[in-house]
Amino acid sequence: MWLAFYNQEGIGDVLLLTSGTVADEQVVTKSNDNVTVVYDETTNQPVSINIFDIAETLNLNGNGAIELQDEQVNAVNQMIRQAGFDVEIVVDNTPKFVVGHVETCVPHEDSDHLSITTIRVADEKVLQIVCGARNIAKGLKVMVALPGAVMPSGLIIWPGELRGVTSNGMVCSTRELELTHIEDYPGIWELKSDLPVGMPLSDVIAQYA
Repeated sequence: MWLAFYNQEGIGDVLLLTSGTVADEQVVTKSNDNVTVVYDETTNQPVSINIFDIAETLNLNGNGAIELQDEQVNAVNQMIRQAGFDVEIVVDNTPKFVVGHVETCVPHEDSDHLSITTIRVADEKVLQIVCGARNIAKGLKVMVALPGAVMPSGLIIWPGELRGVTSNGMVCSTRELELTHIEDYPGIWELKSDLPVGMPLSDVIAQYA
């Protein structure tokens, strides 16, 4: 899964694509024409692509994370191939902030404040997420940032580990979502219990309007 970013005023006419992170000492870059690909030296897998002067091909709007439509993805992949790289991007424009139901919540054995949760985010999808909020508890409806979500701060949520435990997302507070006009309490956002699992954030906000 690739994420796309564009900010012409801030960084110029460059389409930034990323599929993960890599340590600085493991970065290898290759450039040809107006395309630069960043690889993880240990895996030889591409983790980011910069396409310069993108406005010559695509009319992009936005100031940060953007959604590329199918025809735009096809055009980008053609540009990458024409630059001589055997890399193909695939994007996922499904909502990345959704209602989840906390099915289990147990203390982390190696922490005095972390909890290990399993959270249902769709009928057929349950994620393990490590959470540090004091008010996290079994049975709550919460707002989950799925892998690939871009927080208002610019932080990208990737799968990872906390104290040796796999965590596939983030349970959000209204402060982290810049929604303190709805409520402003410490800890994660405890949602209305009747909200359905998988409801996107935009629909949830409408429920609180």
